[in-house]
Amino acid sequence: MGLGDKISNAAKEATGKVKEGLGDVTNNADLKADGLKDQAVANAKQAGEKVKDAAKDFRDK
Repeated sequence: MGLGDKISNAAKEATGKVKEGLGDVTNNADLKADGLKDQAVANAKQAGEKVKDAAKDFRDK
């Protein structure tokens, strides 16, 4: 996984956490759901990149 991808995914996850927290504080279910969605997307991308990295490492050995 490239450094840019890692930063982008971490930023998306952090943004999702902030949205979720704001949704909790303001009692805004849509904002909270959007935050949870952002976190799920970022986590899925991170998992996919880890699989790609593992496959590349395996091929290189």
